[in-house]
Amino acid sequence: MTVAALSREVGKDGLLIADVRSVVTYERDRYSVREDKVASEYALTIYVNDQEFATVVCTPDYLEDMVIGFLASEGVIKDILQLRQLLVNRRSGTVRVSVDDLPALTHAFYNKRYIGSCCGKSRQSFYFQNDAYTARKATDSVHLTARQVFALMDRLDEEASLFRETGGVHIAGLGDVSGDMLTRSDIGRHNALDKLYGHALREGISLAGKVVTFSGRLSSEVLLKVAKIGVAVVLCKSAPTALALDMAQELNLTTVGFVRSGSFNVYTNAWRIEG
Repeated sequence: MTVAALSREVGKDGLLIADVRSVVTYERDRYSVREDKVASEYALTIYVNDQEFATVVCTPDYLEDMVIGFLASEGVIKDILQLRQLLVNRRSGTVRVSVDDLPALTHAFYNKRYIGSCCGKSRQSFYFQNDAYTARKATDSVHLTARQVFALMDRLDEEASLFRETGGVHIAGLGDVSGDMLTRSDIGRHNALDKLYGHALREGISLAGKVVTFSGRLSSEVLLKVAKIGVAVVLCKSAPTALALDMAQELNLTTVGFVRSGSFNVYTNAWRIEG
């Protein structure tokens, strides 16, 4: 029994997003050969004004959106109008971005730890210094009913085709109380959120009243991305971490976890979730 590549799935950017492989499966005391789809990884190096800025390992679709969302969430751009040029070289795995009014931020700024107090309590929230600079306190007073919480998560599930096929990606959605939703998938949970944010910036989509839905656990990394995007509510299918909840309380975000099988937990700022 051999394991070999059988076929490939190419995304909208013309790059491989999934391989279909022949795999040997053991089940019910028997071996068999079947086809299985596996997610692809792609390394993209970002240059800003001809200086190497970061390398992101991602699922190679919606690359322009991802780069814009990443640069905005890191504070490199504050307005889409700062972006003069964005050129992706898919063959070399590079993207060159030209930005007006580039802030005087060094790589040390992005890597240095920043420790800030959490609501004046004895506990402390730990951020990278740049996270403290770019994370925004939520001011949106959007409200959701329990029925809307379930409807948004059901919609996310409906759009999760790549996850169902590979089991190897995260999916994130940007929706509203009407049930409309934009979704993106990626092997990196932060990348999926950057793709959503970048699309919203490019298309001039207002983030007022929007809700982020997420397939995985709510880590501090995911929570900070949501805060940087400027959305006040995040729904996830799995558990939060304690640090994520500390940050959510400090940043006035509503966090809802374990949305499944007719139940969910509201961990912070429950006033946005109605009966």
